[in-house]
Amino acid sequence: MNLHGIVRSPSHLLRHASRIALVAGALTLAAPAAQAFEPFVVRDIRVEGLQRIEPGTVFGYMPVKVGNQFTEEQATEAVRALFATGFFSDVRIEVRDGVVVAVVTERPTIASIGFNGMREFDNKTVLQSLNQVGFADGRIFDRAVLERAEQELRNQYLARGKYAVEITSTVTPLPRNRVGVAFEVFEGDVAKIRDIRIVGNEAFSDRTLRGLFQLSTPGWLTWYTKTDQYSRQKLQADIDTLRAYYLDRGYLEFNVEPPQVSISPDRRDIHITVTINEGPIYKVGKVQLAGDLLGLDNEFRDLITVKEGETFSAADVNASGQAISDYLGDLGYAFANVNPNPAIDRETKVADLTYFVDPNRRVYVRRINIGGNTRTRDTVVRREMRQNEAAWYNAADIQLSRNRIDRLGYFQSVDVESQPVPGTPDQVDVNVNVQERPTGMINLGVGYSSADRVMLMAGISEDNVFGTGTNLGFQVNTSSRNRAFVLSHTDPYFTRDGISRTTSLYYRRQQQWYGNTGDYELRTGGLGMNFGIPFSEIDRVNFGGTYERNEITIYDDSPFNYREYVEQYGPKSDAFILSTGWTRDTRDSALAPREGYLTRLSGEGSVLGDLRYYSATAQGQVYWPVSRDITLALNAQVDYGRGYSGQPYPPLKNFYAGGIGSVRGYESGSLGPRDPDTNDFIGGAKRVFFNTQLYLPFPGAQQDRTLRWFAFVDGGQVYANNQNINLGDLRYSAGIGLSWDSPLGPLQISWGRALNKKDGDDTEPFQFQIGTTF
Repeated sequence: MNLHGIVRSPSHLLRHASRIALVAGALTLAAPAAQAFEPFVVRDIRVEGLQRIEPGTVFGYMPVKVGNQFTEEQATEAVRALFATGFFSDVRIEVRDGVVVAVVTERPTIASIGFNGMREFDNKTVLQSLNQVGFADGRIFDRAVLERAEQELRNQYLARGKYAVEITSTVTPLPRNRVGVAFEVFEGDVAKIRDIRIVGNEAFSDRTLRGLFQLSTPGWLTWYTKTDQYSRQKLQADIDTLRAYYLDRGYLEFNVEPPQVSISPDRRDIHITVTINEGPIYKVGKVQLAGDLLGLDNEFRDLITVKEGETFSAADVNASGQAISDYLGDLGYAFANVNPNPAIDRETKVADLTYFVDPNRRVYVRRINIGGNTRTRDTVVRREMRQNEAAWYNAADIQLSRNRIDRLGYFQSVDVESQPVPGTPDQVDVNVNVQERPTGMINLGVGYSSADRVMLMAGISEDNVFGTGTNLGFQVNTSSRNRAFVLSHTDPYFTRDGISRTTSLYYRRQQQWYGNTGDYELRTGGLGMNFGIPFSEIDRVNFGGTYERNEITIYDDSPFNYREYVEQYGPKSDAFILSTGWTRDTRDSALAPREGYLTRLSGEGSVLGDLRYYSATAQGQVYWPVSRDITLALNAQVDYGRGYSGQPYPPLKNFYAGGIGSVRGYESGSLGPRDPDTNDFIGGAKRVFFNTQLYLPFPGAQQDRTLRWFAFVDGGQVYANNQNINLGDLRYSAGIGLSWDSPLGPLQISWGRALNKKDGDDTEPFQFQIGTTF
């Protein structure tokens, strides 16, 4: 080849210099990195140049062993195999008197990774993300992996709407064949969505359709919700919501073109255009069943709620299909497929609907595997399972088991999934994966006031002692006004059949000082035991007994009802109190219910001793899932107490209302009768209150059920022993609040406004409490 025919001028040579260098480099790599030699028998194999990698790693890739014949082809194969590991930047095979020598140069390792200018993310989160693409401390350094790491870091910023981000990396050589990598980050400003245009809509207004979107243009609260920051995933979710909205209203031929997203030259403003084609509205025609119906035609038809002639709704169609699938799941067909198939007639605008049923094989459960319980014992979880091993698969029992485990309150989350057993078509394993949550609480406090002097408050409670599922609680308070000592223990499985036993021992001293008037002191001690018997999966009956001793100390300025009671029946009283109750609980969780209801009926009465009274309580809670993240909760409670055998209802058993737990916005315990002499709160023998609460996800914590906002409306009142319940006297309030299952216990903060305050009512807008669940 005549190079003079190629090199025409010096400038021409310069233009082709880089190309010639690349070609020369490629030829060098293509040539075997080994000496030419005749085949021979290997006497020994050695490795030179290793610093961190073990010689055994190299020996494992060598295509020859000591005593074997070695050829040039094997030498070339060895070079290629060692290069392919990615551990080495240079590999040579040399032959020295029957000895094969592999001379290698190791690639450097990453000694440190640093970030400069990064404020949007914490280093730990980003390092975990980079580790997923193979870039981490101790890994082999590779330029290609570095480029993937830069792109991954850039993607993290793009997901936050920061399209002006600039990322550069600096690689610094370090001793012992190591490198340090530093990422320089210029974050730039967040790009905001300036407008969302919907084109092609005729049936619904732009405002209605944009209201379906999670993304929005900047508003007064978007600085907190971040909904004005573009996200491809959120936009796709909004498109899916839009499609579902139309399909649920009969627009079967609804179509959405790929959304057009443009960004301004300065990368600060984003414009979104969504083009749709609505199509006509379809009615439901004939509804039929097809496939392997197992002779259950009538049962399946009863589960189909879609009727001929009504507007087609994809949600209703899918709900009927899911009902058939669930029915088959209860019969052991864990992998049943029910596919609704609409056949549309464009002329008549009618869609005939056929449900194709494929029950698949009936399966039974081989094993139930419990995972994630690092502290709770397996038996605590397994005893809540209603699906048995070696039994036919039952979807209803598995769902019930999941709810029972969640209602324990020991776990942050409970996930149950069925996994086919490989090679066995009629068996599945049920995997129960839980995430532990703190179940213990320790409170320590030391305080001083002019009234109480030095006071010590301490308490410890554990709902899951040593992972056994038992509850143990101890509280002590040495305040000069309110002293308390409470010890309680609950074993939910006192017997193997699920009978629970609760034992409690308590002593309380309450000194009520209202100022110049209304002082009294109440001492109460007691010992009780209660048993709970499960009558069904959701029903439990409780009964028990408590011995209690009360002593009231009154003064000349004590409340009238206390003075009157002591004058007639004395300052001391002993009582043996029997209690009983019934509970039905269908809630899906005890921590943060989304659906189901809770009903409680309970009563107690003194049958022996000095007191003669009885009381009854009825409570109901209902939870409705408004959407995936929003829950509506209702709670109502009625309490009624009365004395018998000529005795009035004792004031020391009075009910109180006002504050968190009853009617927020009013001072705690302030509703109802007042003492005629001192005007102090004295409670009453009857109480009615209700709570309506709408739980909303806390921004940025949609998956965390323990942290939620809520809006509420409360109402309630307390009535004296000689008063009838009059709902016209109810006090109402409304407000907002925050609910958090904190490490110290359930925490509730609320701000409420009294809606119909009367003269003499005491209000308290801001309130908080630890230990309240509703």
